[in-house]
Amino acid sequence: MIIQSSVYLPFPRLLVYTTYRDRLVEIVPFLPNVRQIEVKSRQSEDGIVRLVNVWHGGGEIPAIARAILSEAMLSWTDYAVWNDAAFTTDWRTETHAFTEAVHCVGTNRFLEVNNGTRIDCLGKLTIDPNKISGVPFFLTHTVAQTVEDFLIKKIEPNLAQVGEGVRHYLEQTQKTI
Repeated sequence: MIIQSSVYLPFPRLLVYTTYRDRLVEIVPFLPNVRQIEVKSRQSEDGIVRLVNVWHGGGEIPAIARAILSEAMLSWTDYAVWNDAAFTTDWRTETHAFTEAVHCVGTNRFLEVNNGTRIDCLGKLTIDPNKISGVPFFLTHTVAQTVEDFLIKKIEPNLAQVGEGVRHYLEQTQKTI
């Protein structure tokens, strides 16, 4: 399934791009479905920044529901390669549940538009039903489709939400400069 999101921010492209790349941890308060982002590694060389971040979701999920859902179902690892010259990031998300079955990749483009920046996210999510363990074979395709539909309904709004989080963060921090 295709993942798409587009958000316009009334701030310069370089500021939006570097904020999104370098200030994610500070943006968490503006992300209602994210409890924490842990930066696991960061490598920079020749205008390329490689980041590995672990996201912990569940911010707006009621505590009783979080008690039923495992931490693995609410967490994922994001591997991103940021290209400063192209203002893009290529990403791959590794879920902590159904890790072998879920494949999620994409690209974010930061475009100068109308004295601001449009962040276009385009990705693809696929689930291999043959790699879903613990489910009877005759149900794997149904489970894969259900999980895919569920994840798409969560991922697309979350991508837009990160863009909106960057907007709120910049609105607050730019007032103090």
